[in-house]
Amino acid sequence: MSLIVDRINAFSDNYIWLFHQPGSPSACVVDPGDAVPVEAMLSRCNLELDAILVTHHHADHVGGIDALLSNRSIPVYGPRTIAQVTQPVCEADNLVLMGTTFKIMAVPGHTLDHIAFFAPDEPLIFCGDTLFAGGCGRLFEGTPQQMWQSLSRIAQLPANTQVYCAHEYTQSNLRFASVVEPDNTALSKRVAEVRQQRLHDEATVPFALAEELATNPFLRANLASVRHAAIEHSGRILEEAGDVFQVIRQWKDHF
Repeated sequence: MSLIVDRINAFSDNYIWLFHQPGSPSACVVDPGDAVPVEAMLSRCNLELDAILVTHHHADHVGGIDALLSNRSIPVYGPRTIAQVTQPVCEADNLVLMGTTFKIMAVPGHTLDHIAFFAPDEPLIFCGDTLFAGGCGRLFEGTPQQMWQSLSRIAQLPANTQVYCAHEYTQSNLRFASVVEPDNTALSKRVAEVRQQRLHDEATVPFALAEELATNPFLRANLASVRHAAIEHSGRILEEAGDVFQVIRQWKDHF
């Protein structure tokens, strides 16, 4: 990768992402829910903030924007529904930042205004709360069909895409995934690896999309093993992958 992406811990389990080119003093931040750790990282790395990217309107993603703008005149890229956004972007827009082209993807489900920033030349994606390691975001505004379509679009990206989501939910997500697919050997291996990572307080994000395709039930709702688990749980026939996704999402909500 040509971009350097730094992880900033915020709140109890949020990740804010700061990216820049090697040797450049300019940086961009993604989903700054809290300005304080962002300012600390900028100072520590001798970087100047040039732009803010936002995936959706929840407070833990936008809460630090006003403070970051208090002494800066910089663009804020994101959905037009967000008050602080100065440069609205939407599906199929291209955005060039730090010498890198980002393709904007509309990924409704968690919220209706949710977008993701995909850099095909890296490749990497900043996906907010749409896709998590081993899981996906709750449906606060969108429908199960919308979320399934959004996740299916992400699943079609190159398998080596590095996924930068906004929360450290991996261990709990994999506990649920293991109930859905108890015979998935790739999943069992991942559970063991993540257990060791978390014991040493290591982050599990970013992660490769290929790993999700092999272990994340929310990307695997079109497969027989996940469909079977959803049918067993719901007690009804499920023909469509979107219906399977809806069952396992509701199952996870009460897990």
